[in-house]
Amino acid sequence: MTTVVLADDEALLRTALASLLPLEGDITVLAEAGDGEAAVQATLRHRPDVLVIDLEMPGVDGLGAVSAIRRARPEQVILMVTRHARPGVLRKALKLGVQGFVSKSAEPAHIASVIATLHAGKRWIDPDVSALAVIDDCPLTDREIDVLRATGDGYSVADIAARLHLAAGTVRNYLSNAMQKTQTRTRHEAARYAREHDWL
Repeated sequence: MTTVVLADDEALLRTALASLLPLEGDITVLAEAGDGEAAVQATLRHRPDVLVIDLEMPGVDGLGAVSAIRRARPEQVILMVTRHARPGVLRKALKLGVQGFVSKSAEPAHIASVIATLHAGKRWIDPDVSALAVIDDCPLTDREIDVLRATGDGYSVADIAARLHLAAGTVRNYLSNAMQKTQTRTRHEAARYAREHDWL
């Protein structure tokens, strides 16, 4: 028997899955959550074998919830359900240790079999999701991403240089390159552009 917590803000989809999954496999749904914060609370309270969580949710999104859960329960097995998996988001989820991805359009029988796969200690990424993940359209280098992320957090060039152990001139060069690549006029615009494209 595999225990599951279901987190999805689409009530119709969530309740349908909650009733269909037990019919498709040896699955017990312990709790349902309609947003990221409720997903964190339900997971920590019920300690399911597998958390099935939607990526896009109001307030705390799927990634934010996974991050909070990882801190409290590093061993939690997580299956992320997504409608449009952008490369940056997928990379972040994988870095957070998400073990599986399925498309929101998948049949309940398929989701049930993926839950069983993850519970057995394996990983699963739906082919259509993984195809999106390998199309990496980010033109920025790792260092350019670092300086833009720090810019987005509100740090000055001097602060960024100190935090990243770089010379201020080097930071300016990275920012200048990033602004050229994003075709923006200021470092803050470049940081916003990169964030909107899920490159940070």
